[in-house]
Amino acid sequence: MKKLLSIIHHNNLFIKMFLVMVISIISVSLLITFSTIRMSNNLFMETFSITNTKVLNQIKQQFEQFSYSVVVTSMDVENNATIKRMLTEEYVSSVDASTSFYSIKEQMERLYSDRPNEANMIILGENERLFNMKYMNWSVSGDDLIDHRITKNTKENPNQILYQFVDGGEITNGSPMVVATKALTERSTNHIYGYLYIPIRELDLRGFYEDYMSKGNSVMLVNGSGKIISSDDESFIGQDSPELLKLAKETEAQSLEYQEANVFGKDQLLLTSALPALDLYIVNLVDQELVINNLINTKEIALISTIIVLLALVVVFIISRRVTNSISRLVKQISNMSKYDFSKPVDESGGYEARKIAHAFNYMLNELQEHVDVLMKSQRKQRKSELEALQHQINPHFLYNTLTSVKLLVKDGKKEAAFETIDALIPLLQNALGNVDETITVEQEAANIQNYVLINQTRYGDRIKVNSLISPDCLHYHLPKLVIQPFIENAFFHAFTEKKKGFIQILIAQRNDKLVCEVIDTGDGMRLDKIESKGKRQLFSGIGVRNVHERIQLLFGEDYGVEISSELKKGTKVKVILPLLEEKAKYITNSKNSTKERLSDGGNF
Repeated sequence: MKKLLSIIHHNNLFIKMFLVMVISIISVSLLITFSTIRMSNNLFMETFSITNTKVLNQIKQQFEQFSYSVVVTSMDVENNATIKRMLTEEYVSSVDASTSFYSIKEQMERLYSDRPNEANMIILGENERLFNMKYMNWSVSGDDLIDHRITKNTKENPNQILYQFVDGGEITNGSPMVVATKALTERSTNHIYGYLYIPIRELDLRGFYEDYMSKGNSVMLVNGSGKIISSDDESFIGQDSPELLKLAKETEAQSLEYQEANVFGKDQLLLTSALPALDLYIVNLVDQELVINNLINTKEIALISTIIVLLALVVVFIISRRVTNSISRLVKQISNMSKYDFSKPVDESGGYEARKIAHAFNYMLNELQEHVDVLMKSQRKQRKSELEALQHQINPHFLYNTLTSVKLLVKDGKKEAAFETIDALIPLLQNALGNVDETITVEQEAANIQNYVLINQTRYGDRIKVNSLISPDCLHYHLPKLVIQPFIENAFFHAFTEKKKGFIQILIAQRNDKLVCEVIDTGDGMRLDKIESKGKRQLFSGIGVRNVHERIQLLFGEDYGVEISSELKKGTKVKVILPLLEEKAKYITNSKNSTKERLSDGGNF
């Protein structure tokens, strides 16, 4: 798992670039493929709708011609005196009947010669005489026909030509028909003396449009009541479909070339043309999915797009790999440089971009090295001056007050106390005015603290008591000079402003491989968020207390330094954390890489 994470981390740039390119290529390919298919579909639909509109017009012309022939036939029959006489006379001799029958057949054949061959013509008189041109086509009797609903509907609408659907029952011998009917009336009295029937089988009616159909492209005839009276799909013939009638009326009323609709559970393209004279709608349904799949090979388009994407990804992989490998190697060299050798230049190899970056980096590295060398020397001199200045920061008031105290002791005849004070001041001055860069042992620091406390107690008396607790196993360790004394001085002069009495505890011990020095007072305490502003009023005065933390971190690193915690009216705790130093040393700050160089007897630590 770690190895895998390492590989991913090492190839992070390549993975990011490649993923971006993969997503981009696939997205563009999908968009182009989708757009191509959509545009092809739209273009096909537009072209298909135009073509089918022309086809519908041709089908419509054939139905109009049929309607016209029916109108002409009905007029000719009504104007034929022979037919009228045969349909109205009640009693005719056999000879006259034979002659009249022959005559009417002759008249019907003459009238029928201009009609479509698929249609039949039947005339039924009020005397129930029936003349059938194609008896085999529709072997219906006068009794069946006179009581049929189509005759009743015709009788109720004597001045109209009705186109009525007759399903495949007994009267049609199992063959659905569309029958055009017209009542034959006496013009002067509007008396109905007979009926004209021009039936055409649905199978023959289908011949008007069947040649124009193909798979997924069907035609239906829907009458004014929503019944499908003809269709190239026989399963729909005779069904009631008010929804289809509604769509046909909407398309016709809005003069739409076509509309997309869900018909019979499929998404279809619907075109329509009205036949007002026949009270019919020609409906053309196009199964979009089936037709488009037959004309547009979506799988082939998808396969071509996939191949293009794969080829593009291979090319992108090779190019990205070459570019990112060079940059990754360069990044690795720079990362290792920061860990091991900052002065070693990087290799100027790889692609053009990597070489240019490496060259620029090496040039910058050389300039930076020179700048760091100059800066290091400057900071070393500056810090040396600061450390030398620390030894002269003994508070003049401290010296003045100490000497005054000695004078008073002598004046009061307390010579031994005066001598003790002077004896305490002399090593204290020697320690402060010596080389501040050097270290002293914890034991020596404890003696200095004792001398400093003695001097202050000579001045202030015993109202501030000082207790020291130093672990014996720490006495031999070394620590920088002037590290603990500033905090004791701060406690004496500032911790007991409101409180007049208290304690100062000094603890030095070894904890977690570190030397911990604590100065704890029971004085007034302070708000830590106010330390900065109080510092400006010389809260931390004396021998560079404010510089102690910075000095320790500069010498030993960020793991060491000073921690201060305080609570108002309860006191302050200062913790100084130092490394465990076994021998006397002199420290020189290296500002280039914040490391510490120890020079003692030629040794390093």
